[in-house]
Amino acid sequence: MNSPRFATLAQWLAWQEGLHPRAIDLGLERMRVVLERLGLESPAYKVITVGGTNGKGSAVAFLDAILAAAGYRVGAYTSPHLLRYNERIRVAGVDVSDATLCRAFAAIDAVRGDISLTYFEFGTLAALRIFQEAAVQVAVLEVGLGGRLDAVNVLAADAALVTAVAIDHVEWLGPDRDSIGREKAGIYRPGRPAVCADPDPPTSLLEYANTIGATLYRVDKDYGWRNQAAGWTWWQGRTRLESLPLPGLMGEHQFGNAAGALMVLTALSEQVPVGGDAVRAGLQRAHIPARLQIVAGPVEWILDVAHNPHGAAALARALQSRPCGGRTWAVVGMLADKDVAAVGLALQGVVDRWYAATLQGPRGRLGWQLADTLRAVGGVWEVFPFASVAEACRAASAGAVAGDRIVVFGSFHTVAQALVAGVL
Repeated sequence: MNSPRFATLAQWLAWQEGLHPRAIDLGLERMRVVLERLGLESPAYKVITVGGTNGKGSAVAFLDAILAAAGYRVGAYTSPHLLRYNERIRVAGVDVSDATLCRAFAAIDAVRGDISLTYFEFGTLAALRIFQEAAVQVAVLEVGLGGRLDAVNVLAADAALVTAVAIDHVEWLGPDRDSIGREKAGIYRPGRPAVCADPDPPTSLLEYANTIGATLYRVDKDYGWRNQAAGWTWWQGRTRLESLPLPGLMGEHQFGNAAGALMVLTALSEQVPVGGDAVRAGLQRAHIPARLQIVAGPVEWILDVAHNPHGAAALARALQSRPCGGRTWAVVGMLADKDVAAVGLALQGVVDRWYAATLQGPRGRLGWQLADTLRAVGGVWEVFPFASVAEACRAASAGAVAGDRIVVFGSFHTVAQALVAGVL
């Protein structure tokens, strides 16, 4: 075998970013060929695939934590990362090392021949190879974009979960929920559990699941949950789990993500048994950064990667259910393809002052452009542009007083840059 092309993870990633002509190029043909060359097409582990517009990462966190509490060796694949690429691939709860990633990338490079792969395809193949080598018993895979043509969908899921269907990535998935729902439903498989945690699923998703003969489980129809003072309850048929502890992730919407995860595990119970104690322990242990993450202090910081109207609405509900004694300040940075006006409307009346930050890069949006769009939303008046997330965070911090809170949201990039700036 020839020497690896690169010695460091940074070198591999920089090269992958420019290898394929298009950064996003949906389709499974390239993946299938290289997967077979690597001998990964028939994994020994069980595969759970999680798709949806919002809530995917949270559902993966619940599944990972509950399965781990039940004693399984779990591989989890998520994207994008917050601070380090290694966060994308975890084995037994631990981010993989640079050396492990470099070995996987070298193995992929050695067999791909003249097939160019996207950055995400390289990462997905690396995850699947690492999971095989680590002898995981269950792999929980988060869809990157859409579902039907996403690289993760190269493996047939033993069970698949769609968390929510909302408008996002319209240039790739279509302009409405029906188009997007069909793409999300593409992770379902004939004769296998297909869970939909969206209480109002698009007709296209339901029709596809029925057409292929998937075993569909719908929230509020085939399973359900209720939050009560003494704990929350989950049920499916004659199965009931009562007095469950609050999910480790904050926000009312997390009950829906956790409930969907429980439906997946119930549907797979003959193949992957999980007891009630593991469910309770896993629900509490589930953790994922920047999902309504609280940084306590005289001025409270809240970090959230909400980046579309559906996510912003969930953020607004969470903030309203957690009132503060002072004002709410928002540091927001968003990519150019996001619906800023709808995000502003979702948080209207919840945020007192906006600090609009520039996000650099080809997909970034300038702070003044973001501010202009927010000002055009009725009722959003106090908006100030900044050249960077760090500058916006420093300005918000300087203006806030004890009892206020600062919410940082709009993109993974926004939260990551706030953390790196060290102003929290």
